[in-house]
Amino acid sequence: MRVFGLTGNIGSGKSTVAAMLREAGIPVLDADRISREVTVPGGRAYDDVVQTFGRGIVRDDGSIDRKRLGEIVFSDPGLRERLERITHPAILETMKEAIAGLDREGHRAAVVEAALIHESGRKGLFERVISVTCDRETALSRLTARDGMSRSEAEARLLAQMDGDRKAGASDYVIDNSGDIESTRRQVVALVKVLLGNGVT
Repeated sequence: MRVFGLTGNIGSGKSTVAAMLREAGIPVLDADRISREVTVPGGRAYDDVVQTFGRGIVRDDGSIDRKRLGEIVFSDPGLRERLERITHPAILETMKEAIAGLDREGHRAAVVEAALIHESGRKGLFERVISVTCDRETALSRLTARDGMSRSEAEARLLAQMDGDRKAGASDYVIDNSGDIESTRRQVVALVKVLLGNGVT
């Protein structure tokens, strides 16, 4: 089974493209969802995260307060690295199991949706990487409309990420999601043929 990565900056429309791929019959694994799974009570990384960061991050119901944990690690790069050393192997192991399950089901291709494929040096895990892009103004308008951010907040979020053009340049396939939904869908339909081996790679 062929395994591809799907990446793109906030506001690019990565989730829209992921939904279109699913509609076309290609399963998409969400790395964010898997990262949440490994830190729920009983999850692969739960005990190590609590032991490392203390009971202060645990809610009354036993779940990890992700907002509180985020405040701790994003104020200290060293702590963020410690968290990643705990969670990344657990995420990778869970992802490999999910991919193996899809392979057993007979899928010809699968996609892993993850924002930081290039930044985390994970490109080598995939046969090819797809990047979803859009122009800066479109991304800003989506973030302010969808997430209720102020323009300055949206600009700060975009600046904190790898430049979208650099991300696209480091990828193998690019979906430009700056236009209307049908333009994006046409690009996805053409890409699906390639991912399933029916088009020119």
